[in-house]
This record gives sequence, C-alpha cells and structure tokens, in this order.
Amino acid sequence: MPFSARLRRDLAASLAVGTSVALSGCGAGSGGDGSVTLGFVNGDTSEFATCLQKAVEKTAKAAGAELYLANSRMDPGRELSNIEDMISRDVDVLVVQTVNVDALEGGIAKADSADVPIFLTSVATDDISGILGAAVVDLERLGALDAGWIAKDAAGKQVEVGIVAGAPGAASDLMVSGFTAALPDNAKVVANQPGMFNPVEAQDVAENMIEAHPDLDYAFVANEEMAFAVRKAFDAAGARDVRIVTENGTDKGLSAVKDGRFSATVANSPQVIGETAVTNALAQWKGTEPADRIAQIPLALITKENLDEAPPYCSA
Repeated sequence: MPFSARLRRDLAASLAVGTSVALSGCGAGSGGDGSVTLGFVNGDTSEFATCLQKAVEKTAKAAGAELYLANSRMDPGRELSNIEDMISRDVDVLVVQTVNVDALEGGIAKADSADVPIFLTSVATDDISGILGAAVVDLERLGALDAGWIAKDAAGKQVEVGIVAGAPGAASDLMVSGFTAALPDNAKVVANQPGMFNPVEAQDVAENMIEAHPDLDYAFVANEEMAFAVRKAFDAAGARDVRIVTENGTDKGLSAVKDGRFSATVANSPQVIGETAVTNALAQWKGTEPADRIAQIPLALITKENLDEAPPYCSA
C-alpha cells in the first residue's frame, strides 16, 4: 500500500478513537514537544534555493513545526544520503527540492518503506502515487515564455540563439526543452552548454560561445545569477547587442530588465513555492487536504512594460 494510503488509514483510525493530529500540543507528530517534524532537503546553494529555504523556514516556524535542513549541492548521491538522514531523524514529512527527479526514485522508495511521506518543490514525479504532493512550476512553460518573447522580438528575421543551461537534471532540462520547442523556425540554436547554475562557469561558457558565434542575437540563460555573468562576458567581448532572456524575478533581475541588461525574465518565486509547499504538505499530513494536491505556481513573463506585475521573490 502506498504510504499516502497508509497515512490516511492511520489518521482515520486515530480520529475514530478521538485523537486529533495537530501541529502542536499532544498530536501524533514526532517532535520532542509533540509537534510535527519537517525535513527539508534543498537541491543547491543558488539564490533561488536560498530564498526557497527562507520561505520554508519562515512558514514552518509560523506553523509551529520543528524543522531539519540539508543540502544536496546538485549531487544525487548526496540527496539520497540526506533523505536517509531525515528518515533516521524520524521526520513526519519530508519536503525535497530534488537534484534530479529520475534519480529521486530510490529516495522515494526508502522514504515509503519508512512511512515518511515526501512532498516535492518545483517539479513532480511522473507517477505521483508515491508522493504526498508537490508545489510545481511548469518549467517547460517557463522556457516557452522566454522563447515567445524572442519570437515576437525577432519578427520573422533569421536569428542565432545561444543557450546557457543549468545543471543536467530535472529543472534545467525541462526549461531548455520548453524553450527550444517554442522557438520559431527563424530562430536557430547555435550553442547549448551547461553553466551548472554557477556564475563563474556560465561566464566561461558565454566567453566561448560569443567567440565561436560572433553573430549571436539572443541568449537564453537558466537563471539570473548566471545571466549577470553572461552579460558581463558578452559586454567584454563587444557583444552588447545580444539580448538575454532568463528567469527568476529577483530585485536585481528586475533592475536589469529595467535598464536593458536583460530583455525579459520569467518571474518564478521561490517564496511562493516554499510557502505553498509547507502549507500544503502540513495540510496533507493532518488529513485536511488542500484543493490541489499538485499545486501549480503562477509564472509571469516580465519586461520593461510590466515590471510591477512581478511577485515578491524572497522572504525577508
């Protein structure tokens, strides 16, 4: 029986004998004071991941939940070890920003065996029967929004496009596939290399890219941190006319859109993701399920024309 089914069975049994499952007091959680205990396994140390963790911490604290933290640093093997550690801590619910959704299968199996439900952030597994739920970003649509801006801006002209991807795996692969699928026929991808969500590596990639393709018109960069490094590399090479589209929607990113360093960014708020993940994971654990087990996080293409529409990016 999947752990989600076992959870509902156990919750129903406890309610039948008059026991309430709560976030504090004498509920069924494993925290030292009877509160629910959450684990959060983050995927990397980027600004996005840091803000995601802040939102998870703030929302968990407001809910009275005890929280354990770990970071996988883009390593699927470390992610599995982190999940095993959270299981050993006897957490009630485990929230995971996965490094690679395919590699997560082993971690889900271990958590299932230990009756620890997993709630995912940003992406969901193809088979959602093994997870408690997810706060999902449509990463293919995110890439497609940036591609749509290029299509409109190019206006049918033949153009060259470069891609500075993130790390191979769930998030970057989905963004890039959505981007390339939505590009018009007049836009040719001439380079596609990973920047590993690392500004130093992204700058190296951009330097090589503009040297090999001096007529480059556009670049899609998988996050704003890398995009700033790519902009620096292009400008140093005299390629200030290369238009950059990216994603995040940070205050610094919005400023770069305003002054023209970036042409567009897709607002993808880790604050909203973290708040939604903790709120929905706890609701599922308590048995008061939210309307959407797989919650879709809204996205917005931000240009100079609609800067005020960007959602807040990071918890204070």
